[in-house]
Amino acid sequence: MSQVRAKKHLGQHFLRDKEIARRIAESIEVTSPTRVLEIGPGMGVLTHFLLENQYVNLTAIEVDTESVAYLHEYYPDLKVIEGDFLKMDLNKLFTDKFYVIGNFPYNISSQIFFKVLDNKDLIPCCAGMIQKEVAERIAAPSGSKTYGILSVLMQAYYKIEYLFTVHEHVFDPPPKVKSAVIRFTRNDVSKINCNEQLFKTVVKTAFNQRRKTLRNSLLPLVDKGNPMFSDALFDLRPERLDVAAFVDLTNRVEAALNK
Repeated sequence: MSQVRAKKHLGQHFLRDKEIARRIAESIEVTSPTRVLEIGPGMGVLTHFLLENQYVNLTAIEVDTESVAYLHEYYPDLKVIEGDFLKMDLNKLFTDKFYVIGNFPYNISSQIFFKVLDNKDLIPCCAGMIQKEVAERIAAPSGSKTYGILSVLMQAYYKIEYLFTVHEHVFDPPPKVKSAVIRFTRNDVSKINCNEQLFKTVVKTAFNQRRKTLRNSLLPLVDKGNPMFSDALFDLRPERLDVAAFVDLTNRVEAALNK
């Protein structure tokens, strides 16, 4: 079978550098029997190194029919699911914890991470390659200009590590941006000390108007005249708040709504 043709609408950029693929595969540090889900294996450059690890019980999910046929031919023993990761019920696919890895399509990487968050109790580790700018944003500390929604939500439940940068020339076709490999490892927070659904809403609402102070950006949730807004906290912009401060903010918003 010939090489798979990269499809622009799927955001495909096939990694050609085997050394980088090896480093990505090793980023999940599997040293005991572990179920691993690879998202978007394409022609299997990362798959090859994952399968070399005797402890990895690998399942691949691929939306591209041509890539699925390629994987069946060159990796006949690999379990391949043809479908869209974003539409899958992971609780039906896995009954126990599993790792996630991949050279993630850049156009849906944020959606992938939101789904990882939704299944955080099943996924103790997630690692892979994404656009460098997105990786920097997720790993950014509070106070940074790139700190945002994904930064707060991922850092609430995972330890974030920016591992290394990947340059454009190692892909076919080369993307117009640099890439990076990032790793999320589940922290010991089983449940944050606030309403988790409201926490997500508060974070998203605050950053939807990130140039405004919290007093103004949170108006879609709480009326302007609410006494809550008299606190100096609401003079700040959202990027100044770390995870703990957003938990406190969520509790304040919930109290204001209940009154």
